[in-house]
Parts: sequence; C-alpha cells; structure tokens
Amino acid sequence: MPYSHAWPGRKKKLKIEVDTTKLSAGNVWGKIVLYLKEHKKVALHVACGDITNAQLIDGRLVIRSSDDFLIDVLENGRRDIEAAIRWQGLDLKFEVVKFESKEQKIEKDIKKAKDFFGNKVEIE
Repeated sequence: MPYSHAWPGRKKKLKIEVDTTKLSAGNVWGKIVLYLKEHKKVALHVACGDITNAQLIDGRLVIRSSDDFLIDVLENGRRDIEAAIRWQGLDLKFEVVKFESKEQKIEKDIKKAKDFFGNKVEIE
C-alpha cells in the first residue's frame, strides 16, 4: 500500500492559477449556464441562457441589465452563480449592474413632460 501524506478523510484543495487576461467572458458565462443546467437550477438556467453581454473587468464577471426581474433572479441566484465560477477554477467576483435602457429613459422623459405641462400638451 503506497504511503500518503494526506490525513485520512481530508480532501486536499488544489489551487490552479488561471491567466484571466486570456479568458473569454462568453466562455466563462457559457460554462456557468452549463453548470446551472447540470445542477438542475432550471429557473436560473433559463434566465441566464439569454444573457450575451457578460464582461470580464478587473477580476470581476460583470452582467449589465435594465430588466428588474432579471436582476432579481441573478441576485437571488448569486450563490449558485458564484459556485459555477469556482467550479471552473476561477477566482472572479460576480457583479450585476443595472442601467437604464433607451426606452426607459424616453418613458421617464415623457412622464416629466406630462407632469410639467399637464393637459396643455398631448404627447404621442
């Protein structure tokens, strides 16, 4: 029987250094989606499947969205997404950033104009 330096019953943690400058955000995100599917996180998998704007910025995986529902789903699934990042051997922070879409900005401006002018102006 070969001699082992490990304590019985203990797992060794293997630290793999990954050059994050050569990573593709799309590949990282695609593997996250695969992980979610394999681990039967159906709702999160479906929500994440349509995301195409993942970015790697300074050791962070950043997802930008203007959709409040999607942001809530991502925040509620944060632990699973972070587990999927670690599953890839990566040490990245996960960040969700909300931004206003052009449509949301237009709606906001229309509301301001209606509030300011009242019934004096008709906006279509």
